Order: sequence, then C-alpha cells, then structure tokens
Amino acid sequence: MILHTERLRLEKLEMKHAESFYQYRSDAETNKYQGWIPYAMEDCKHFIKNRIAKEFNEMGTWFQFAILSQDTNAMIGDLGVHFIDGDMQQVEIGCTLNKQYHCKGYASEATKAVIDYLFTKLKKHRITASVDPDNTASIKLMEKLGFRKEAHFKQSILMNGVWVDDVIYAILGSEWITSQHEN
Repeated sequence: MILHTERLRLEKLEMKHAESFYQYRSDAETNKYQGWIPYAMEDCKHFIKNRIAKEFNEMGTWFQFAILSQDTNAMIGDLGVHFIDGDMQQVEIGCTLNKQYHCKGYASEATKAVIDYLFTKLKKHRITASVDPDNTASIKLMEKLGFRKEAHFKQSILMNGVWVDDVIYAILGSEWITSQHEN
C-alpha cells in the first residue's frame, strides 16, 4: 500500500524505517501528546514487528504508514489507521511528525491523502481522531480538514502515569466528499 502526494510518499512502516522512527518518536517534544513512547530502538522494532497489521484494511488492526519526502526519501513521520472492530465502516487516524518538519503542511498533506483514500476508494463511513486538548496544532489540523469536535472526555486516558483528557474529532464520508467538490 503506497500513497503519493505532491511532496510525500506514504508506505507501510517496516524495519528499514526503524532508526528514523526511533529518532523522532523517542524525542520528548515530539512525544508530548503520545501514549506510546519508545525508550530503546528495540521498542520500535517490536512495535513494527508485532503491532502493525500485515495488510491495509484488516479489521481490528492498526496499519502504520511511514511518511517520506518525495525529494530526499527521508522519513519525516508516521500516520496510523485503526480499522475498528465491527462493521469496518469506521476508522481512527493519528499522525506524528518529526519536529524538524512541523509547520510546513506535511501533516495536512499526508492526512488528507489517507482520508481521501479511505472515503473515496474504500467507501468508509466515518473517521475519528483522538486528540489531547492541549495539542493545539493537531486541533487546528482536524478543524482545517473539516473534522468537528464530538466529545471531550475528562481524565479518560492514563498516559505516562497521569490521567489526561481526550477530545474526539470526526468527519463523515459524505461531508468529506461534499467539501472536496466545493474546493
């Protein structure tokens, strides 16, 4: 599964990406709002080997894309897609970028490509994203992409020994298709 955008290539996260993955995912600033933090390279290798679906669109699994620069082939981040159990019509997404690539439109470009594929090719019904309410950059991204805030759960996630709030954003396939035709 490979997706291309103007500046990016999204491909399955594999062992060849482990070193780059570890470099930014172990960074304290990058991981400020993350629930999973690798403390050693082995954590990343274990994650890639054991926690990522073999194929895209497998029920009850997470599929992780490596986000690569088309120009340099450098890995700049990753984007996960959770194919929620049940009728497979709903998915959850989450994106993490190396802090060197923040504020350059890469998260928007990568996320938009995945959302478009999920709605136009796979005909998914609804996409959600779980965001820490203090993560203003991710909230701006969700709103820019047309997601709406649907819930704010108080102290609902235990993260690194601390109970934190969780905000859920969502968009329907019909809303996405309509918004893309308006642009």
